[in-house]
Amino acid sequence: MTIPEALSRFSLFFLLIISTFFFHSYGDGYTKVIRIGAIIDVNSRVGKEQQIAMEIGAQKYNNTSKTHKLALHFRNASEEAFRAVSLAEELIEMQKVEVIIGMHTWQEAALAAEVGSQAQVPIISFVSPAITPPLTQKRWPYLVRLANNVTAHVKCIADMVNAFSWQRVVVVYEEDGYVGGDYGMLSLLSEALQDIGSLIEHRFALPPISFLPDVGELINEELNKLVNKTQSRVFIVLHSSLEMVTHLFREGSKMGLVDKDSAWIISESITDLLDSVDKSVISSYMGGSLGIKMHYSEKSSEYQEFQAQFRKKFRAKNPEEDNSNPGFYALQAYDSIKVVIEAVERMARDTSSSPQALLREILSSSFNGLSGEIQFQGGQLLQNPILRIVNVVGKSYKEIDFWTQENGFTTSLPTGKSEENATANTQSLVGVLQWPGNLDRTPKGWNMPAKRNPMKIAVPGRTSFSKFVKVEYGKSPDQNKYRGFCIEVFDKVVELLGYDLPYEFHPLNVTYPDMVQLVYNKTYDAVVGDMTLLAERLQYVDFTVPYAESGLSMVVPVKSQESTWMFLKPFTWQMWAVTGAILIYTVLVVWYLEQVPNSEFQGNWKRQFSTALWFTFSSLFFAHKEQVHSNLSRVVMAVWLLLVMVLSSSYTASLSSMLTVQQLQPNVTSIEWLKKNNLKIGCDGDSFVRTYLEKIEKFKPENIINISSEYNYDRVFKNKSITAAFLELPYEKVYISTYCNGYSGSTPTTKFGGLGFMFQKGSPMARDFSKAILLLSEKGELTKLEAQWLYHSNECTNNSSSSDTQSLKLESFWALFVISGVTSTICLLFSIIQSQGFFQLIQNMTQEGNGLPIDMTAWVRTLELVKRIYSKKLTQKTHLCGPTDSPMHQQDTAPPASTIIVLSSAPPETQMETLNNR
Repeated sequence: MTIPEALSRFSLFFLLIISTFFFHSYGDGYTKVIRIGAIIDVNSRVGKEQQIAMEIGAQKYNNTSKTHKLALHFRNASEEAFRAVSLAEELIEMQKVEVIIGMHTWQEAALAAEVGSQAQVPIISFVSPAITPPLTQKRWPYLVRLANNVTAHVKCIADMVNAFSWQRVVVVYEEDGYVGGDYGMLSLLSEALQDIGSLIEHRFALPPISFLPDVGELINEELNKLVNKTQSRVFIVLHSSLEMVTHLFREGSKMGLVDKDSAWIISESITDLLDSVDKSVISSYMGGSLGIKMHYSEKSSEYQEFQAQFRKKFRAKNPEEDNSNPGFYALQAYDSIKVVIEAVERMARDTSSSPQALLREILSSSFNGLSGEIQFQGGQLLQNPILRIVNVVGKSYKEIDFWTQENGFTTSLPTGKSEENATANTQSLVGVLQWPGNLDRTPKGWNMPAKRNPMKIAVPGRTSFSKFVKVEYGKSPDQNKYRGFCIEVFDKVVELLGYDLPYEFHPLNVTYPDMVQLVYNKTYDAVVGDMTLLAERLQYVDFTVPYAESGLSMVVPVKSQESTWMFLKPFTWQMWAVTGAILIYTVLVVWYLEQVPNSEFQGNWKRQFSTALWFTFSSLFFAHKEQVHSNLSRVVMAVWLLLVMVLSSSYTASLSSMLTVQQLQPNVTSIEWLKKNNLKIGCDGDSFVRTYLEKIEKFKPENIINISSEYNYDRVFKNKSITAAFLELPYEKVYISTYCNGYSGSTPTTKFGGLGFMFQKGSPMARDFSKAILLLSEKGELTKLEAQWLYHSNECTNNSSSSDTQSLKLESFWALFVISGVTSTICLLFSIIQSQGFFQLIQNMTQEGNGLPIDMTAWVRTLELVKRIYSKKLTQKTHLCGPTDSPMHQQDTAPPASTIIVLSSAPPETQMETLNNR
């Protein structure tokens, strides 16, 4: 045996002895090696960070632990998910690993979990499905998901869209099962956007970058298709590789998609990699983009120590990388090693080393790691993440706001849950943002018009009523002139938008439903004209708020209501009846009060009643010649004259109004009457009205005549071609204001949405126009425009198409009638008591009643008593005379001495006073 051979055998024997020594040392429990497998992409930036972070975590533990050592076994993840199965089997069978960590896609994690569950080896994955599949724990009991649920990330993106009032978005993603599958982020995002009233207009799916020979060419081709299909300019990059994102922004910038009125939102998986993106790419193509990233504390001593070690090792192993700071993925990988370490330490104290025990201890982890709080529930990381909104500015990014599900957007770090019943701020970001193209306002998120590409607006080339839209054609389209109420409202609105709106009008001689279709298929951007808001149309287009009301009105010819008895119409028959009654009552009261002291009211019954009637009736005209002597009569007449003055003034005013305003009465009573009598009607055939009359009102199609112009309605009415016309309310008002002397419009029984401007579905300009229309309405500008364009006919200013003047009713004057009646009654009672004495009157009635037959009725008996007492009173009055030698005294029969009153030669005044005292 030669000396070299001897040395070689000695060396092998020595190594064998050393190996055996270490083997027995570990086996005897002095130092136990925990083998950990890791499946990561060591060639990517994320994989590089994770490898170094896990090495730092393992080395830190190995330097301090005397009982356990960690041995890491890395395997490079393949682009094919199925490769994870063989890698996991190799680590378990060949390396005897007790835990496998890693996996970047859910497919890899699920496949590795299948192997781990069979071999009873815990699998700690860095990913989790957007929506956890049913029976996940039972199917993969050894799977531990060290990843935040992406529901919070999706909700944050939706809140950002809501904060800027973007209604439609384009989602960009690199196609794989993690995003596009049934349990993907795309489904969650779609639901979250629907909750805030937005939707995904287009899904821009890209194949994995490894399958593309020329990435830039494919992206350019797909972006061109997208521009032609969609108007939305809000792009959400949901999930993609860093290389694909770089190509996407580069090609998008070349096409002007990362420019003014465009918005880009990148998800957390991409934002966390911004630090490793080439700075020239960020500054040239990604400026103004928004992103979200996980928030973690950088102030703890543990983080500071880890960061220093990470920078040193990362620079040494990857000198080609510009940025050596650890990202969230590195913190996540470091925490995964810490989860295993703490589980191993707890197992050592419990003297249990089974795979089930290791899994149980891993799932019971509870500590604050570098990436956040580590605690599991149902195999999933139980964490309410705090996200940070970032804005790409210059060659880097700045952090704007915090976001949590409880508080929404905040500028300060949330310390806990918001107060009970408090509302989270999801309506606006507080921080100052920089937008693509350095836009100084929030982007519209829409393909906004520019001078080189103005907005194409369709205008009705022909309308049934020219006051709404009228096109005056010139020699060329540029020389066309557009006038009318709708055009002027549009001009006023554009002035209030606050930004330039290049546009050009295109007159179209098509029906209104056709114009809806042309906007729906994006041939035109909008329609300005007398378009009615209908529920059916809202399925295809968006409308502004209405600038004019709308409803279906029936226009019919009318006939005059003038008659011979027009003078009786100012009062109702109740008014006439009560007025006559109070007149007769006042006549009787005045007669009774004046027939004793006033010679004008004396004489026979006929003369007395006619005088009282004439006196009271002539007071209506203040033309009576008789004078009243009794103060009570003056009171009665004062109240009566007040009533007369009010009644005569009201009567004059009402009659004047009725004679001034033309009284018209429609010839047609109702829609049912038209259908029952099978009469023909007219309408605008280009609008929806004809369809409405056929399908809703059930008119026969052969009874509906299309009328194309407002000037044809009067002609077809006069030649009896139609009995009634059905017009929308704005048109009805215009027609009645023009032909007010012969037609009447009914109150609309059916209301529509009104007239508004029409835009493509999801257009942000619909909201801007709506706001401007409301401002015009609040300022009274719309009312002025309506008066200027629609209702300015001088001929009909003082006329009405229907009888609005009503007869005066008793309810308006009953108080005056009551006052007059009560006053007359009180004065009458005072006069009766004063003239004879109340008790004397009762006594006389009793004496006179003794001689009446018993079989008389109560009414006849009462009338007979009054007659006798009054006759007796007249007899007494005939003996009231002057001196005893006067001719009257000598020719009259002498009455009984007890009833003769001789006034001798006293003056008349003294005689009257004596009579009154009597």
